[in-house]
Amino acid sequence: MQLKKLLPIVAAAALLPSLGLAQDEALSADRVNSEMVFIMNTLLFLMGGFLVFFMAAGFTMLEAGLVRSKNATMQLVKNVALFSLASVAYFVVGFNLMYPGDGWIIEGWMGGFSMTELEPVGVGYDDLVDVSYASVGSDFIFQLMFCAATASIVSGAVAERIKLWPFLAFVVILTGIIYPIQASWSWGGGFLSEAGFSDFAGSSIVHGAGGWAALAGVLILGSRAGKYGKDGRVNVMPGSNLPLATLGMFILWLGWFGFNGGSQLAMGTVSDIADVSRIFANTNTAAAGGAIAALILTQVLYKKVDLTMVLNGALAGLVSITAEPLAPGLGLATLIGAVGGVIVVFTVPMLDKMKIDDVVGAIPVHLFAGIWGTLAVVLSNSDASIGAQIYGIVAIGAFMFVVSGIFWFILKAVMGIRVSDEDQITGLDTSELGMEAYPEFSNR
Repeated sequence: MQLKKLLPIVAAAALLPSLGLAQDEALSADRVNSEMVFIMNTLLFLMGGFLVFFMAAGFTMLEAGLVRSKNATMQLVKNVALFSLASVAYFVVGFNLMYPGDGWIIEGWMGGFSMTELEPVGVGYDDLVDVSYASVGSDFIFQLMFCAATASIVSGAVAERIKLWPFLAFVVILTGIIYPIQASWSWGGGFLSEAGFSDFAGSSIVHGAGGWAALAGVLILGSRAGKYGKDGRVNVMPGSNLPLATLGMFILWLGWFGFNGGSQLAMGTVSDIADVSRIFANTNTAAAGGAIAALILTQVLYKKVDLTMVLNGALAGLVSITAEPLAPGLGLATLIGAVGGVIVVFTVPMLDKMKIDDVVGAIPVHLFAGIWGTLAVVLSNSDASIGAQIYGIVAIGAFMFVVSGIFWFILKAVMGIRVSDEDQITGLDTSELGMEAYPEFSNR
């Protein structure tokens, strides 16, 4: 009898090692799954980051093609310099202004500002702050590209009459302080996020913000010498290299897949990667819709197709879909992009009538189409409300325009921001830099 009572105990004891092994295997499987999520999310940020980085080349080529030949080198210098300065300003101050309370902050720098700190070399699984997210370095790189894009928007609008160093001083302020503060309101868990404002990849947070900063700069800087006649006539100043501008547009189109697709912020599940593919498809068709709308509308209005409008129509389509590239179907995404193309065709001449000189059409593309895209979120996202979207547009616009305007005024008073009319006639390449993009041709 005693033996019979002992048998269940002996059997249970024999099973304990196998139960422990099964538990260890389950824990190991969970860890492998967590590591793969971390790896795939990090990979998405890195791939998205280098695609958005290539947009810097797109902005550069677009601007160099749309300015006159005597100002092309200045645009090249500005874009290389602004990206480099943004990279430093964003890691020194901007990144942690966007994300207050992150665990990698060096406390106390400049009385509250803090520099970005990456994970240590060879960091292990058990040392990660959040294994369900991604590496700090990949997040930083991805977010930096958005910040730098905001400065690139300003560069094109104020081209052909701004001094180099005051512009670069503004870039440091914009990328280190102004942009990160307003971006934190939504993407850093701030009051716009709590209010229900929705901007998936930045129609307002990035593009609208850059457009508002550009508008403030253009108004304070003034128009190019000879752009507007006393009788109200608009003097056309055609760009120097339309093939280069077209290349720039296509580079931007390519980079936008990273801009919007990477903003899914996750690639570790079937659902996430399927959503990334959906975003890619919607992004592409919105650009096509914008280009087609501008193509047809310029033919109807002017009896001839305007290539520069078609280029900006595609870009406006991309800006328009950026606030919500996931939820729409392909048909609605095409229509959203097409409206962006229509907006560009009508607002570019509208600005000229108001004597607001935007050399490359950055304000219509990024600000006006950005506003439309932010409002269009409610067409497909049932969680978004028109009130919250308007609230976000107004808050971002007021902050970016007023604060940017203050710094533009300060720079104007301290350094002077506009080159002389004589230097504009000569060209900024010669007067500011002493070198020409096309030395074998005479300036025009």
